[in-house]
Parts: sequence; structure tokens; C-alpha cells
Amino acid sequence: MISVEFFYECLSECDVDFFSGVPDSLLKDICAYVTDHVPKDSHIIAANEGGALSIGIGYHLATKKVPLIYMQNSGLGNIINPLLSLADSDVYSIPMILMIGWRGEPGINDEPQHKKQGRVTEGLLKSMEIPYIELTKDMDEIDVMNSIKDIYSTAVNKNTPCAILVRKGVFSSYQLQAKSRFIGITSREKALKLVVKQLSDSDVVVSTTGMTSRELFEYREECGDTHKRDFLTVGGMGHACQIALGVAINKPEKQVVCLDGDGAFLMHMGSTTINASIKCNNFKHIVFNNAAHDSVGGQPTVANNINIPEIALASGYEWACRAANIESISNLVEKMLSISGPALLEICVTKGSRADLGRPTSSPKQNKKAFMEFLG
Repeated sequence: MISVEFFYECLSECDVDFFSGVPDSLLKDICAYVTDHVPKDSHIIAANEGGALSIGIGYHLATKKVPLIYMQNSGLGNIINPLLSLADSDVYSIPMILMIGWRGEPGINDEPQHKKQGRVTEGLLKSMEIPYIELTKDMDEIDVMNSIKDIYSTAVNKNTPCAILVRKGVFSSYQLQAKSRFIGITSREKALKLVVKQLSDSDVVVSTTGMTSRELFEYREECGDTHKRDFLTVGGMGHACQIALGVAINKPEKQVVCLDGDGAFLMHMGSTTINASIKCNNFKHIVFNNAAHDSVGGQPTVANNINIPEIALASGYEWACRAANIESISNLVEKMLSISGPALLEICVTKGSRADLGRPTSSPKQNKKAFMEFLG
């Protein structure tokens, strides 16, 4: 296991002192260490991985130095365009280091949404001609130091993006010390239950990736209810609201409610303009905002500094509101459902979830089949 402090020192010796990315569960300890030890203007938690890579390009243009861009391997899809059309050695030739958490690594048990991505991760890097090294938990400090120096030298000498592929369990534990001042009115799980209680048996739900879908699944189990009305978007962070829009357009007789998170909302925020422009009377959007990437270590988002309802209204939503307290949630959900046109409700919630929170016991394909049968 590699000490996060030692790993950071290795990067510092190579003069790597700028970081940007999207948090990942395999990288949560090193990301937390960076958050606590790097000035804010030298560590930018981006809205999406492509944005992080682009920030890194700007950093290199301004400083001539090598940035480190971190992500889960699922984020490779978000960086392919700026990586190959901008940073690549055949275009602007930008030296940078990509630190990638290897979810779904072959031979390691993981969630279904990570299996294919994990299987093709090395192939993607090879296809994009990205030199890379692997970090494993049995490497000693000399191996780690030499590996980092080698990949840094390759990036600098060849003026090209390079990658560090991080396997599961590599980094030692580190608890984020920086405390958020964001105040939630209740837990996400309690808020979710209040929302679902207001829905009718004909309403359908599209829930975002992470804890939200897990909590929705468990609440249906707790109630002895069916899961057929819920589409659990277990992967594809930031895309749940567009899935919900696609359903709403084609099933106008049903209320379609997207249960979203602040990190997902920010990742593809341009989707709000499309949601609004279609003017679907039955499209409803709920954002549980805890100003954090809760599923991958609690790293902060910028959602504590923006007004999500105002963004929705400026984008063209017919109605948008923020719940002021837990007592108002039920009434506001009822109000939202009565609106003719796209509507949004923001609910500020606390970070964290139950330690014993389970995962869906049905497969994605089973979920899809039941949901489609319900839609008819």
C-alpha cells in the first residue's frame, strides 16, 4: 500500500503541483490529501473530466509545467475529444499526467456498470497511444518513485499526455480534513422518501447514479413495493435527466420524475437548456444538493455557491424552487407535479449515507425489462 503523503512527495519532486479532475472512489484518499494540502487555485475539482483536462492544457500553456488530471476510468469517455483533438502529440502536444482509477479491473469483483469499462481500459489507452504505468499495492517506495519519475520524463521529453493507472487498494487511508459549511435540511434518504410518497402509482422515476439509486431501491424494498416504475441509472453520471426527458417526450400520459444530484447536475449542466426547450408538461426534475461528490469520498462541488433554481428558470423551466425546510418538501413536490411544463425542485441535504446501505439486487437488464414493460 502506498502512503498518500509519499505519493504526493514523489509528484512534488517532479515539480507536479497542479491538480484538476473529477473524484473517484479508488483515488479518494490521495484526492482528499491534495484537497487538504494544495492551495485552492492549484486544485480544481472540475464539472467533468474533459473540463479538467482542458484546465490542465491552459495551466501548461501559462506555466510550461506538467499538470496532473485525475478521474475514474469511466471518465475516459469525457476526455477523448479534448485529449485527442487538443492535447495529443499530433496536435498541440501537451505534456500532462492522467491519474486513472481502474474500476472493474479484470479479475476484481465490481459493479455491473464498471465491468466493460474495466475490461477495455488498457485497450483504450493503447488505442489512443497514451504511454502508461500501473500502480499496485505491493510496490515499494523505490518502485513508486522510479515509476513516477519515468512517466513524468516521458510526458516532458515526448511532449505528450501519459497516464498512471491505479489499481484497487493502492493508497493508504486518508480522511478529508477540510469541512464543508454547507447546511442541509435533512438527509438525502429522508428527503427521497418524502418525495416518493407524493408520487402516484402511474408516475415513473429516473434516478441518478450513486447513493440516490441505492436509496430508492432500498425504500421500495422497505415498502414491499415493486421496482418496475424506477429506472436506476447506475452509470453514466450526469445523463439521468436526459434519459428522463427521452421517456417524458414519448410517454406524455405519465409524470416522469428525475432524481438528480448536484455533481451530476453540474457535470452536464447544458442539459437544463434542452430540458426546458422541449416544454414537456410531464418532465419534473429534483436535485438533491449536498455540495459534494458523496459516493466517491465527499469531495466538494461548487453547488454551495450557485442558485440551481435560478439556473433552471434562466434556462426556461416553467417553475423552480428550493425547499426551505423539511416540512415544505411534501407540499413543494405536490406543487411541482401540478405544473404544466418542465419544473425543478432543489432540496439541500446533508452529506453521507447509512453504513449498511445496500445495492440493487436486480441486474441493469432486469431493471430495464421491468421498466419498459411498465411503460407499455
